[in-house]
Amino acid sequence: MDNHLKKLTVKDLQVKGKRVLVRVDFNVPMDDQQRITDDTRVRAALPTIEFLRRAGARILLCSHLGRPKGEPGDREKFSLAPVAKRLGELLQVNVTMAPAVVGPEVEKLAADLPEGGLLMLENVRFEKGETKNDPVLAQALASLADVYVNDAFGSAHRAHASTEGVAHRVKQAAAGLLMEKELEYLGRVLTSPERPFVAILGGAKVSGKLEVIRNLLPKVDTLIIGGGMAYTFLKAKGIAIGKSLCEEDLIPMAKEILKQALDLSKAFLLPIDHVVADDFRADAQRKVTPRGTIEEGWQGMDIGPETIKKFAAALKPAKTIVWNGPMGVFEMEPFAQGTLAIARLLAESKATTVVGGGDSVAALTHMGLADQMSHVSTGGGASLEFLEGKQLPGVVALTDRP
Repeated sequence: MDNHLKKLTVKDLQVKGKRVLVRVDFNVPMDDQQRITDDTRVRAALPTIEFLRRAGARILLCSHLGRPKGEPGDREKFSLAPVAKRLGELLQVNVTMAPAVVGPEVEKLAADLPEGGLLMLENVRFEKGETKNDPVLAQALASLADVYVNDAFGSAHRAHASTEGVAHRVKQAAAGLLMEKELEYLGRVLTSPERPFVAILGGAKVSGKLEVIRNLLPKVDTLIIGGGMAYTFLKAKGIAIGKSLCEEDLIPMAKEILKQALDLSKAFLLPIDHVVADDFRADAQRKVTPRGTIEEGWQGMDIGPETIKKFAAALKPAKTIVWNGPMGVFEMEPFAQGTLAIARLLAESKATTVVGGGDSVAALTHMGLADQMSHVSTGGGASLEFLEGKQLPGVVALTDRP
């Protein structure tokens, strides 16, 4: 049993007739008309909700949406009502929308819930105490239910009233099915990966991934670095990078990491050619150039074709692959090839493939390859902190298994 799963899960609970407060992540993107533009997060919570409905639970759902600031119009703009409607359509049942997060009206609706019934509480961030982990709000949420289930991995790295505080104020707090899957896959990668284990890290800045590199380097067999962050490492090796993105203050740290990789006999792969441009624009002049030949005034925007071949060769024998972060400026179509190539390689791989981070997930979704991965993490910040080796407050607060 992995140490991250020494917690109760929803499968351990007796919920028939009980009120179960489920913290979900329904922070979905919406357009100006309050229409949901992507319901992935709603669908991700369905297995837990359906499991509880079949078991005869009376279900209260709780989530945040956006960042309401308490301005006029916020109540409408950030209401979870459109999400309740969409959930009802997906489940083909009626989902009652509560007028608030807590309070007498909500208590009455909760008391009247039938077995298998669903009540959506209003946006928990309408309460100022949510992000402050206010004990009064946590207690008010706890008093609505008999049991608490956290299925919001994407918010598990935050100690808020609905993710951490409430868990200490109920008899039992358990992980939902989605949370369990996240912890199982990410936990296995960190504690007992099948080898060879290859990690691919990309994105713009080394600073954003420094702790991940430090935590993964001793655990992996090969570490592949792409994206803007590669140029800080190349410069640390004394290689010319033109006007590519570089965090000068992190060069000493990059040198230290390169030395550590050598000392640990880990393969540490950096790009050997680049797609460069003379400006940071999709329609800029561009060309492919070998490593060390980026001219002044030009900047690296994507990994080149030889680098793709080199990375592909390193991924071929892998049994476990973790990917977090794009290989280039993939939002601009001419510089998306490296990221798309990695996505394809992972889709074809027989390895256990675990992908986290918004940009990598967006690339996979865009290509329709997300369902070909072993696991696509729903939490950008949370998966990053997990890979850094940090404890997530929303997980720590759950009830330990007996």
